[in-house]
Amino acid sequence: MTTELEARIRLARDIERGASVLSSRVVEAFLNVPRHPFVPVFYRSEDGVHRPWRSDDEAWLWAVYADEALVTEVDGVHAEDVPGAGVAAVGGMATSSSTAPGLMAEMLDALDVRPGDRVLEIGTGSGYNAALLLHLAGAGNVTTVDRTARLVDAARARLGAAVTVVRADGAVGCPGGGPFDRIIATCSVRRLPPAWLDQCVTSGLIVAPIGNALGGGAVACLTKLPDGGAAGRFLHRPAAFMPLRVDGSAAAICDVPATGRRRTSVVGARVLDDHGFSFWAGLRLPPSAVRVGGGTLHDPADGSTAQVEDHPGRPSTVTTSGPRDLWKIVESAYSTWRHHHRPRREWLTLTVTPAGSQLVTYTTPGGETTSCTL
Repeated sequence: MTTELEARIRLARDIERGASVLSSRVVEAFLNVPRHPFVPVFYRSEDGVHRPWRSDDEAWLWAVYADEALVTEVDGVHAEDVPGAGVAAVGGMATSSSTAPGLMAEMLDALDVRPGDRVLEIGTGSGYNAALLLHLAGAGNVTTVDRTARLVDAARARLGAAVTVVRADGAVGCPGGGPFDRIIATCSVRRLPPAWLDQCVTSGLIVAPIGNALGGGAVACLTKLPDGGAAGRFLHRPAAFMPLRVDGSAAAICDVPATGRRRTSVVGARVLDDHGFSFWAGLRLPPSAVRVGGGTLHDPADGSTAQVEDHPGRPSTVTTSGPRDLWKIVESAYSTWRHHHRPRREWLTLTVTPAGSQLVTYTTPGGETTSCTL
């Protein structure tokens, strides 16, 4: 029978093997902080629906300590609140999860938390990441915020008084709680909220996932500069986090028109599934644009839609409607990406000026630059 300690040791080994170089302190945190108290129930996807899994058998234990994300909430329904776990089914989209430990480890490694550092976490979720931060920074040094009362209450009960758990809008950070030496987000944003910069000390670090319309997110690691701005690069590993939620926000609904402007394209819909390109292209699409289905883009801000169909042996076709041709943006991005020999996300820089502009830039070895504004 597998013990929890054995499962935890295996997870730490898997994390260490899967990363390039990790601080021994980060690996030690995963060895010492158990995951199962923070995800006593989580969803498994079966036949298109989500079923809560609550158990203490060996299969459940291995699943908890696998290097995988665990969905804990679907359309606002927490797995712990579903009666008859393992039998009842919930439909909808995941709205909260416990991040894959390997990705958590790389983000924590980039954050470089030292004992005594004051740390702010945006997105409490299950509370597991806050527990790891507690191990790294020490009692009384970690503050975590989340907008969902259900998650905040559960995290408070599990973390105790050693961590300050606050119910708040993550976009405003923790007003009155800073300044912080380290800030980490476990939800994605298109642009870094100004409050996060304001609440970070000079030379402090901010680690945050930057998301886009195509879901090809990446984690930025920025240093707060003396002038109030920040600069840094992206981590290598792809990271598609759930977006920072705003009260009243809703998923965009796209009704693809039956007719529209039709043309051919040498760029097929499958390019959107390339994690490297999807991040590059997503940065160039309008912030309000979304990907709906495999080859459909929609911008609810102006009603523009592009639907791409691939045809074996002949060029793909694109049907567009609305004032803009969204697929032309993708085609232009693909041309630039190939011209620069498919730049990796870690080759890109993100600069935030004191005035608030945010620019992602790629500079070639020869000094040629291309950039886009978030």
